[in-house]
Amino acid sequence: MHTLTRQQLIMLVLITLVWGTNWPIMKFGVTGFPALTFRTLCMWIGLPLLGLFLWWRRVPFRIGREHWPALAWLTVFNMLFWHTLAILAIQTLSSGRAAILGYTMPVFSALVGAWWFGQRLAGRAWIGVAAAALAVLLLLWYELTNLSGKPGGVVMMLVAAATWALGTQMMRHTRIPQPTLTISFWLTAITTVWMTALSVAFERHAWTWPSTGIWWAIVYNAVGIFAFAQVAWLSLARDLPPIASTVSVMFIPVLGVFTGAWWLGEVLHWQDWAAVALVMVAIAAVLWPPRSAAARVAAPRGG
Repeated sequence: MHTLTRQQLIMLVLITLVWGTNWPIMKFGVTGFPALTFRTLCMWIGLPLLGLFLWWRRVPFRIGREHWPALAWLTVFNMLFWHTLAILAIQTLSSGRAAILGYTMPVFSALVGAWWFGQRLAGRAWIGVAAAALAVLLLLWYELTNLSGKPGGVVMMLVAAATWALGTQMMRHTRIPQPTLTISFWLTAITTVWMTALSVAFERHAWTWPSTGIWWAIVYNAVGIFAFAQVAWLSLARDLPPIASTVSVMFIPVLGVFTGAWWLGEVLHWQDWAAVALVMVAIAAVLWPPRSAAARVAAPRGG
């Protein structure tokens, strides 16, 4: 079992706080404002900040031409699907529900790791898969039976989570030798161009000047998500085994649910409470170290 350093633990705590509270902020940002345009503005502000950080740290920007195809695939599965589908889905879902569905990602990641990369999936992990599936069915059932429900949002969030899971596994196995900061910069740069093209193509007619509140949401996303949390997550995903992110991913959807209820006044139904519990069970079952591993860590060393 990998032991987290103090810096890595601090990064996980900060990622949890930033991403957890960002779900209601995103929901607020796209309420009455074009969603793709909101995401595009966030990225255009966050990208130069990320670039300045690389320049300050003297991290090289160049990635060899031979690694461009690998970089393109990383962009597609870590960024393009996630940022496009998640920002569209949150328009039709509560911020808490979107967070629960988005953070089925670790369960998808465990399945991808087992099927595509030959990682052994423990027997109890299938309990986690079943718990996550039940959570999704509960939320999908509510959306289907609720007159104002839009199950398309549920489907988009699930596709976003599944592709992000694949992207996370690809990041762990990438052979691109450049630092994670360099890879993160180019993932963000390519995605910024992609989101800009989508915004121009589909939302140009709805463009308007953001209100002060929307600007605050944009700045929070630009600085908190694109200049920090996303880069920190990719660094951990590349450098650590999946178990290292257990604590973080378990509490991000919980923060999303309860900050959305507190700040936006979103009503929590019994399906939401049950889904939160089931997703936490699922993530714990998939990522928590087996008892034998924990015993080996706790056992004193001879000598």
